[in-house]
Amino acid sequence: MNIIPKNVQDLIDEFSRLPGIGPKTAQRLTFYLIRSSEKSLANLGSAVLNLKKDIKTCSVCSNIVETDPCSICEDTRRDRNVVCVVEEPLDVVAIERTGKFQGLYHVLGGVISPIEGVGPDELYVKELVSRLEEGEFEEAILATNPSVEGEATALYLQKIISPLGVKITRIARGLPMGGDLEYADEVTLSRAIEGRLDY
Repeated sequence: MNIIPKNVQDLIDEFSRLPGIGPKTAQRLTFYLIRSSEKSLANLGSAVLNLKKDIKTCSVCSNIVETDPCSICEDTRRDRNVVCVVEEPLDVVAIERTGKFQGLYHVLGGVISPIEGVGPDELYVKELVSRLEEGEFEEAILATNPSVEGEATALYLQKIISPLGVKITRIARGLPMGGDLEYADEVTLSRAIEGRLDY
Protein backbone atom coordinates (compact mmCIF):
# COMPACT_ATOMS: atom_id res chain seq x y z
CA MET A 1 0.00 0.00 0.00
CA ASN A 2 1.42 3.36 -1.07
CA ILE A 3 0.67 6.11 1.47
CA ILE A 4 1.98 8.90 -0.79
CA PRO A 5 -0.45 10.15 -3.47
CA LYS A 6 0.68 9.41 -7.03
CA ASN A 7 1.11 13.06 -8.11
CA VAL A 8 3.24 13.72 -5.00
CA GLN A 9 5.37 10.63 -5.68
CA ASP A 10 5.73 11.65 -9.34
CA LEU A 11 7.23 15.01 -8.30
CA ILE A 12 9.55 13.33 -5.78
CA ASP A 13 10.73 11.02 -8.56
CA GLU A 14 11.34 13.95 -10.92
CA PHE A 15 13.31 15.89 -8.28
CA SER A 16 15.36 12.75 -7.56
CA ARG A 17 16.56 12.72 -11.18
CA LEU A 18 18.24 16.11 -10.74
CA PRO A 19 22.00 16.10 -10.01
CA GLY A 20 22.81 16.39 -6.32
CA ILE A 21 19.24 15.69 -5.19
CA GLY A 22 18.77 12.46 -3.27
CA PRO A 23 15.44 10.87 -2.25
CA LYS A 24 15.27 12.68 1.12
CA THR A 25 15.94 16.10 -0.41
CA ALA A 26 13.41 15.36 -3.17
CA GLN A 27 10.80 14.58 -0.51
CA ARG A 28 11.62 17.76 1.45
CA LEU A 29 11.33 19.90 -1.70
CA THR A 30 8.04 18.28 -2.68
CA PHE A 31 6.46 18.72 0.76
CA TYR A 32 7.74 22.30 0.91
CA LEU A 33 5.94 22.97 -2.38
CA ILE A 34 2.74 21.37 -1.02
CA ARG A 35 2.78 23.97 1.76
CA SER A 36 3.51 26.84 -0.67
CA SER A 37 0.89 29.24 -1.97
CA GLU A 38 -0.75 28.75 -5.36
CA LYS A 39 1.01 31.93 -6.56
CA SER A 40 4.45 30.57 -5.59
CA LEU A 41 3.71 27.31 -7.38
CA ALA A 42 2.50 29.18 -10.45
CA ASN A 43 5.68 31.30 -10.48
CA LEU A 44 7.87 28.19 -10.15
CA GLY A 45 5.94 26.35 -12.86
CA SER A 46 6.14 29.35 -15.19
CA ALA A 47 9.91 29.70 -14.58
CA VAL A 48 10.45 26.00 -15.39
CA LEU A 49 8.28 26.14 -18.52
CA ASN A 50 10.02 29.29 -19.78
CA LEU A 51 13.53 28.11 -18.89
CA LYS A 52 14.63 27.33 -22.44
CA LYS A 53 12.40 29.87 -24.19
CA ASP A 54 14.92 32.70 -24.68
CA ILE A 55 18.14 30.75 -24.12
CA LYS A 56 20.67 30.55 -26.95
CA THR A 57 24.26 29.43 -27.29
CA CYS A 58 26.76 32.25 -27.82
CA SER A 59 28.14 31.91 -31.34
CA VAL A 60 31.58 32.95 -30.07
CA CYS A 61 32.18 31.22 -26.71
CA SER A 62 29.35 28.62 -26.62
CA ASN A 63 28.04 29.86 -23.25
CA ILE A 64 24.28 29.96 -22.65
CA VAL A 65 22.95 33.46 -23.21
CA GLU A 66 19.93 35.60 -23.99
CA THR A 67 21.73 37.75 -26.55
CA ASP A 68 24.26 36.61 -29.14
CA PRO A 69 27.14 37.31 -28.83
CA CYS A 70 27.16 37.34 -25.02
CA SER A 71 28.04 40.33 -22.85
CA ILE A 72 31.48 38.92 -22.00
CA CYS A 73 32.45 38.40 -25.65
CA GLU A 74 31.13 41.89 -26.49
CA ASP A 75 32.96 43.62 -23.61
CA THR A 76 35.89 45.51 -25.16
CA ARG A 77 37.48 45.97 -21.71
CA ARG A 78 38.19 42.22 -21.43
CA ASP A 79 41.69 40.89 -22.16
CA ARG A 80 41.39 39.45 -25.66
CA ASN A 81 44.76 37.71 -25.46
CA VAL A 82 43.66 35.09 -22.91
CA VAL A 83 40.90 32.48 -23.18
CA CYS A 84 39.81 30.30 -20.27
CA VAL A 85 38.46 26.93 -21.44
CA VAL A 86 35.80 25.49 -19.12
CA GLU A 87 33.47 22.50 -19.17
CA GLU A 88 30.08 24.10 -18.43
CA PRO A 89 28.37 27.50 -18.19
CA LEU A 90 28.33 27.20 -14.38
CA ASP A 91 32.14 27.22 -14.47
CA VAL A 92 32.03 30.68 -16.09
CA VAL A 93 29.75 31.86 -13.28
CA ALA A 94 32.13 30.46 -10.63
CA ILE A 95 35.23 32.09 -12.16
CA GLU A 96 33.45 35.41 -12.76
CA ARG A 97 32.40 35.46 -9.10
CA THR A 98 36.08 35.59 -8.07
CA GLY A 99 36.61 38.85 -9.98
CA LYS A 100 40.18 37.67 -10.72
CA PHE A 101 39.89 36.79 -14.41
CA GLN A 102 39.35 39.47 -17.04
CA GLY A 103 39.90 37.48 -20.22
CA LEU A 104 37.48 35.63 -22.48
CA TYR A 105 35.93 32.17 -22.11
CA HIS A 106 35.22 29.10 -24.18
CA VAL A 107 32.63 26.62 -22.94
CA LEU A 108 33.19 23.04 -24.14
CA GLY A 109 29.71 21.83 -23.19
CA GLY A 110 31.04 18.85 -21.22
CA VAL A 111 34.05 16.57 -21.12
CA ILE A 112 35.35 13.65 -23.12
CA SER A 113 33.79 10.54 -21.60
CA PRO A 114 33.97 7.33 -23.65
CA ILE A 115 31.79 5.53 -21.08
CA GLU A 116 28.96 7.99 -21.77
CA GLY A 117 29.68 8.07 -25.50
CA VAL A 118 30.97 11.65 -25.46
CA GLY A 119 33.91 12.29 -27.75
CA PRO A 120 35.54 15.53 -28.95
CA ASP A 121 32.98 15.82 -31.77
CA GLU A 122 30.14 16.15 -29.24
CA LEU A 123 31.88 19.12 -27.59
CA TYR A 124 32.71 22.63 -28.83
CA VAL A 125 36.33 21.67 -29.56
CA LYS A 126 36.40 22.56 -33.28
CA GLU A 127 35.03 25.99 -32.39
CA LEU A 128 37.82 26.45 -29.83
CA VAL A 129 40.49 25.52 -32.37
CA SER A 130 38.96 27.96 -34.90
CA ARG A 131 38.99 30.77 -32.33
CA LEU A 132 42.61 30.10 -31.45
CA GLU A 133 43.62 30.00 -35.14
CA GLU A 134 41.72 33.18 -36.04
CA GLY A 135 42.22 35.23 -32.90
CA GLU A 136 45.23 36.86 -31.33
CA PHE A 137 45.22 34.66 -28.26
CA GLU A 138 48.54 34.33 -26.47
CA GLU A 139 47.34 31.99 -23.73
CA ALA A 140 44.73 29.26 -23.30
CA ILE A 141 43.94 28.38 -19.68
CA LEU A 142 42.60 24.85 -19.37
CA ALA A 143 40.12 25.00 -16.48
CA THR A 144 38.51 21.57 -16.68
CA ASN A 145 37.65 19.80 -13.43
CA PRO A 146 40.30 17.64 -11.73
CA SER A 147 38.36 14.46 -12.50
CA VAL A 148 39.47 11.57 -14.72
CA GLU A 149 37.33 12.95 -17.58
CA GLY A 150 38.47 16.54 -16.95
CA GLU A 151 42.12 15.50 -17.00
CA ALA A 152 41.63 13.43 -20.17
CA THR A 153 39.92 16.40 -21.83
CA ALA A 154 42.73 18.76 -20.78
CA LEU A 155 45.35 16.37 -22.19
CA TYR A 156 43.45 16.07 -25.46
CA LEU A 157 43.14 19.88 -25.72
CA GLN A 158 46.83 20.32 -24.96
CA LYS A 159 47.67 17.93 -27.79
CA ILE A 160 45.57 19.75 -30.39
CA ILE A 161 46.37 23.30 -29.22
CA SER A 162 50.17 22.86 -28.95
CA PRO A 163 50.80 23.11 -32.73
CA LEU A 164 49.00 26.48 -32.80
CA GLY A 165 51.77 28.24 -30.87
CA VAL A 166 49.47 29.40 -28.07
CA LYS A 167 50.82 29.18 -24.51
CA ILE A 168 48.86 26.52 -22.61
CA THR A 169 48.38 26.73 -18.85
CA ARG A 170 46.32 24.67 -16.39
CA ILE A 171 44.51 26.02 -13.34
CA ALA A 172 46.25 25.15 -10.08
CA ARG A 173 44.79 22.32 -8.06
CA GLY A 174 45.37 21.23 -4.51
CA LEU A 175 44.14 21.60 -0.97
CA PRO A 176 41.29 23.99 -0.15
CA MET A 177 41.75 26.64 2.54
CA GLY A 178 40.86 25.14 5.90
CA GLY A 179 41.37 21.58 4.64
CA ASP A 180 43.29 19.00 6.68
CA LEU A 181 46.09 17.01 5.08
CA GLU A 182 44.96 13.80 6.75
CA TYR A 183 41.57 13.95 4.98
CA ALA A 184 42.93 14.77 1.51
CA ASP A 185 42.95 12.03 -1.09
CA GLU A 186 46.25 11.05 -2.73
CA VAL A 187 45.52 12.78 -6.05
CA THR A 188 44.64 16.09 -4.38
CA LEU A 189 47.67 15.90 -2.10
CA SER A 190 50.04 15.03 -4.95
CA ARG A 191 48.65 17.93 -7.03
CA ALA A 192 49.17 20.26 -4.06
CA ILE A 193 52.81 19.16 -3.76
CA GLU A 194 53.43 19.43 -7.53
CA GLY A 195 51.85 22.88 -7.68
CA ARG A 196 53.73 24.31 -4.70
CA LEU A 197 54.69 27.98 -4.77
CA ASP A 198 57.75 29.92 -3.61
CA TYR A 199 57.24 31.21 -0.09
